[in-house]
Order: sequence, then structure tokens, then C-alpha cells
Amino acid sequence: METPRTSPTFFILLLSLSSLSVFSVSFSPIDNYLVDCGSNVDAAVDNRLFISDSSRANSHVLTSPSRSKSIQVRNQNPRLPQIYHSARVFDRPSKYVFKIRDRGTHMVRLHFYQLNSSKFVSDDAQFHVLVNEYVVLSNFSGCSNPSVKEFLIWVDTEKLVTTFVPAKKSKFAFVNAIEVISAPKDLILDTAQFINGDKIENFDGLTKQALAVMYRVNVGGLKVTPFNDTLWRTWLPDDEFLKSSDGLERVYFSGRIRYQSGGASREVGPDNVYNTARVVASKNASILNLNMTWEFPVMEGYKYLVRLHFCDIASISLGLLFFNVYVNGNLVYKDLDLSVLAGYSLASPFYADFVAEGDHSGVLSVSVGPSNRSLGYAVDGILNAVEIMRMNKSRGILDGELCSGLILKSWPRGNIGVLVPFIAAVCLLLSLSVFMHRRVRNSVAWSKLPMDVPEFSSKLGKQQISVKL
Repeated sequence: METPRTSPTFFILLLSLSSLSVFSVSFSPIDNYLVDCGSNVDAAVDNRLFISDSSRANSHVLTSPSRSKSIQVRNQNPRLPQIYHSARVFDRPSKYVFKIRDRGTHMVRLHFYQLNSSKFVSDDAQFHVLVNEYVVLSNFSGCSNPSVKEFLIWVDTEKLVTTFVPAKKSKFAFVNAIEVISAPKDLILDTAQFINGDKIENFDGLTKQALAVMYRVNVGGLKVTPFNDTLWRTWLPDDEFLKSSDGLERVYFSGRIRYQSGGASREVGPDNVYNTARVVASKNASILNLNMTWEFPVMEGYKYLVRLHFCDIASISLGLLFFNVYVNGNLVYKDLDLSVLAGYSLASPFYADFVAEGDHSGVLSVSVGPSNRSLGYAVDGILNAVEIMRMNKSRGILDGELCSGLILKSWPRGNIGVLVPFIAAVCLLLSLSVFMHRRVRNSVAWSKLPMDVPEFSSKLGKQQISVKL
């Protein structure tokens, strides 16, 4: 069932018009690298210009380009963005180096599409990707469809280094395009709420965690493309993850989203996300015994940042909306009152960050539904968007089981530089330190992670990996 505040067709037109007004005051990053890898010409995508990595303007980015290969992909779909028509291929560890002027969180996006070239067979693509000391992809082989792998990396040095390492000497690595963009300072705050069974505790040090974006979902709405997002992100519809739509309603809103100081900014979530939602609504005096539930596949052994976006675009008045929020079946918000959290204003966005463990079930769930304070003839639950990001393990691992030093150590010293034995030793010492710390304290793994790991990562960030080709 749909409850549009205006017709869907007219709503889409309004979204397009609102996007034009948003871009007139859009975020302007200090660091903004857009690299078209393997191409001889620049490419325009979503009103942004990706500069060829063969261009003189980018000559300082790719180290030793003569030791890599530039290929043009055959029989490419002409409707695909131009950045997927070429690729840079590496048969040994190679790196791009980006000069950083704005220290802090950076968005790193890596674009991949399967290779279709007479010189390379897609089956031979298998590689690792490192961003500074973090392993962001392990034993990766590319994608059958155009794909963007996005990471949020804290950078407190003057360089961000992206290294591509073939998994074996018989394999190769490749990339179609790279984005390195400094993030707004309010995108990732330092404290979230850690879900420890039925307890909710502070999780500090979130800012300096490395994050891999797993899901970014526009609840109840359409796909939001980079052209319509303030930070050039993609938000997918939620239908694939919604457990059941029975009894739920979609809501469309054509009014103005009221961003307020201290709440969610337009960079945290664009208008196109907060203008739509799914709701549980009572049509009479009886309160529905119904929760909206979304399920997301995740990997066991990692922690996940779960960001939930709320904006009351459905109530007719303040003080009518109360509901409960659950993550992995645990009650994380009881009797949530958006009127209070949003500064007593309708259509004012608010978001909440939680840290949850990925367990053996392989599923992370989010639920919203009525509470004991819910009212009849009113909205009894609402959700506008969900973001789920995987957090790095203690050795800087976002994927796989090996730290960056051990990955680089698998190549001869002449190919990877003299710092690799040192980095491998650091990984080993860190592993021993974590093991001894756990034995001495006899505490759960998460308790000291926010305090210890970011400090160590910060120190590691000052040691740049040297890759000689």
C-alpha cells in the first residue's frame, strides 16, 4: 500500500528540481581526486571529470606507469560510463599516491568491471588492495557488472597510498577508476552505541576506524544515483532486503526537508533519501502488532556500523509518533520520539549510529515497530534509510585474514621495497600485543578496540609503504 503526499510521477519531478537547488550549495571537498585508469583521455561521469592516469596532470599519482599496462575493453556497452571502457592492469605490486591536504576521513571508491581483452583473461584476475596500512580487498577477482567498492579511511599523513598486489605471480590486478575525496567533518562522528546483548554502551574512537560500505539503502524510495547525492553516493531501493511488505505503507513527501544544526546534514543524507519512507500506521484505535524488518547478509567475525536515518514526513502533527527500534533482535531504542530528537520540527532528519557484531547466522537485521506509547489513528513506526559498514579488525583488516605486511612479504624484496619486513614485523607484534592484552584483561574483544586500535593505526599511518617497480 502506498500513501503518497503527492503523486509518484510528480514526486520524481520534484526530486529532480530539488537536486538542482542542492548542487548550487553542494559540498566542495579540499581533496578531490577522480582518476580514469588506463585511459588516454578524460571522462565525464555524472557532471564530474575523471582525469586520465596517463595525463600529465596526474603524472604524480601513478608510480612507474611504464611497468603497468593500459587496456581498452572490447565490445563494451556504449551506455556504460566511459570509465568502464578502459582499465589499468598490474602484474606486480603497484601503487597510486595521492597528496592529502585535508587530514581526516576520506572516501575512497574503487571502480571495477570484468575485463574483456585479448591480452588478459578475466579468470586470471586475483589480487589484494591496500589503502595505506588497511587491507580493503583480499583475493578479489572483479565483478561481472560495473561495481564500486567504497571505503571510509582516516588519513593523518600527507599521502594516501592505494596499492594493488596480485595474489600470485601468475595472477594480475586491475582497476577501472579511483576516487579519493575528503569527507565532511560531520560524516562520521566519534561515538556510537555498542550493542552488547541487552545492554547498550558507548563505543568511542569510531572516527579513526576504517569502514567498508556494504549497504546503502533508500527505504521506500527509488534508486538515488551519484548525480542526485551531495557526496556522489548510490542508494539502492530496499525491496531486496525487506522481509515482508504486508501491512506496510510507502510515504512520499514533496515539502522541504528541514536540516537543523546538530542533526543530520544534507551531506549525511540528501533530500532524495529523507523524502521517502516506509511506515507502520494504525487505521483505527487498535495498534498494529507489526514490525518492519530488513535483513542484510554479513560476515561473521567483524563489527558493523549500522546507521539508521529517520525523518517524520508522515505525521500530521508533533507528538504523535512513538516507536521501538531493534538491531539483531535487540531493543536499541524504546519509545523513540522523533519530535524531541528532531528539535520539535516535522520533516527534520535525525540519524543514529550503532555498532553490532556479525554472528554465525550471517544476517544483520533491523526492525522498527509500535511501542507501548504508540497511538491509534497515527503512524506507529518509520524508517527512511539504512547504511551498514564493515569495521576493520585489529590488524587493519577489512577483508580476508592477512595484514598488509604479510601480503607484501609474499613478493620478492626487490619488488616491494625495504619497508616490508618492518611492516610485517609490526603486524606480528600487534597480533601478539592483542593476544597478551586479552589474556591479561580476560575481557571481551570489543572493550578496548576503540581506544587501542585507532592509536596504533594512527602511528602506522605515518609509515608509508614503499613499492618499487
